[in-house]
Amino acid sequence: MIGKILKIMVRKIGFLSVVTICTVSLMGFAADNVTARVPVILDTDIGDDIDDTWALIMLLNSPELDLKLVTTTYGKTEYRAKLIAKLLTIAGRTDVPVGMGAGGNKGVGGQEAWVKDYDLKSYAGKVHEDGVQALINEINTSSQPITLISIGPSTTVAEALKRHPEIAPKAVFVGMQGSVRKGYNGRAVSPEWNVKANIPAAQKALLAPWKQTIITPLDTCGLIRLKGDRFKTLRDSQNVIVKTLMENYRIWAKKATVDELKESSVLFDTVAIYLAYPGTKSLLTMEELSIGVTEKGITNIDPAGMKMSVATEWKDLGEYENFLIKRLMK
Repeated sequence: MIGKILKIMVRKIGFLSVVTICTVSLMGFAADNVTARVPVILDTDIGDDIDDTWALIMLLNSPELDLKLVTTTYGKTEYRAKLIAKLLTIAGRTDVPVGMGAGGNKGVGGQEAWVKDYDLKSYAGKVHEDGVQALINEINTSSQPITLISIGPSTTVAEALKRHPEIAPKAVFVGMQGSVRKGYNGRAVSPEWNVKANIPAAQKALLAPWKQTIITPLDTCGLIRLKGDRFKTLRDSQNVIVKTLMENYRIWAKKATVDELKESSVLFDTVAIYLAYPGTKSLLTMEELSIGVTEKGITNIDPAGMKMSVATEWKDLGEYENFLIKRLMK
């Protein structure tokens, strides 16, 4: 009976009520009134694909997670650090340190116009020139296991493991990494970018003896794209951080105005943020699999591989998209 009533309400009052109704049903896996927050480090190649920016804002709006450090990876360190620092400043989170990671300083990307006049020295928080060491220190000095969220190629994580391999058993690794049964757009398995971009680093990171390893491969993260009323709710929002996100998306997408944006790109990295939350991931099918990484960058099911928890299918993709909107607008 209740189910029928809810369906009638949705038909009558539209999309915004779907978000409200879903919020109630999601309380079991991501409650706002959390008591034990998970300490996390975000390692990101922000500034290439736009989904890293979405993921960082989702993380900042997640009370379940206690952000201790953001590190850059896969080069372009100053460009990426400027993006992170400016976003943290707008979000009022200059308490979060920024670490300049491995891979070199050369290069910029599609959001360069947004930070071209930003001086990294103006950041009110701490900027670590050696972000790799900052990551190591954060894991080694934490009173509880750190969750390391990896949403880029593993250049920085691999360097940290090379310097101090003992960090692995002290941390939980959560990654947007790989392709297990499906590839891009639900097609055949293929090398996923974060693995393919630096295969030796991916092998070192994914096969390390972490306290726990959890990944969202393309099978699940490759399906997240906000369209229609869902996207319009964000595009038209007056929330400061959402407007900042839309402006970055506009620049990245090479549009003259925000109104020209009709849907999101694929938001791969947001699923890794969700996987870092404490508790059961009720919207996903999680399988315990042994995963290997081939020399060509394929993450295959391999009995000799590393055991990890893999998000292989969605139980309710629409409900996740509703939840994502709620978090971005928090």
